[in-house]
Amino acid sequence: MTTLPLPRNFRELAKALGTSTLYEASHLPCAVDSAIRPIWDGAFIAAPAFPLECSPGDNLSLHLAMERVPRGSVLVVGTGNFMAGYWGEVLTVAAEAAGVVGLIIDGGVRDIAAMKKRQFPVFARGISVKGTVKASAPSVGMPFNFGGAHVAMGDLVVADEDGVIIIPQAEAARTLAEGEARASKEAVMMQQLTEGSSTLELMSLTEWRSRA
Repeated sequence: MTTLPLPRNFRELAKALGTSTLYEASHLPCAVDSAIRPIWDGAFIAAPAFPLECSPGDNLSLHLAMERVPRGSVLVVGTGNFMAGYWGEVLTVAAEAAGVVGLIIDGGVRDIAAMKKRQFPVFARGISVKGTVKASAPSVGMPFNFGGAHVAMGDLVVADEDGVIIIPQAEAARTLAEGEARASKEAVMMQQLTEGSSTLELMSLTEWRSRA
């Protein structure tokens, strides 16, 4: 399969469409566990993935990733859902210097005020003051299953207040195009609703009027 290139404005396009529209347009099992949420209101990410896995309570993989991650990437970090403060202000500053544009992690983070002040987008399972050791690195840059969605280097990650999705690189351009088409169709529908049409009529569900 030939992978179509992403449009140059893919970040702006993904932000305008949002994760819900893109998820529906993808027709793929690309939604991440809904427990992974933004740590500050308004956080948004649309970037190629750089996947890595940490051992429970160990963030060595994150430090190794800072020397390997391509600029413009988002870190997608598996921890086995272990709650600890894998990430804080020091790694945020290091990430910004390395050109990292955000973090998605199924574990915990800390130094929330600092990340909010710096406007560094982070989506995490929770917040934890507990520190971590640096003794093992299961994988850095290798694909794995993250919160119910497969992630590999270069996949398109989009995260906003509705949730996190991971679109395979080969399907990203198609999904964005179908997302635009879906958004245009919904815009017409919403105009028709303001003019008096009903959702039952517009979605061809009128037969249910007599059944309910």
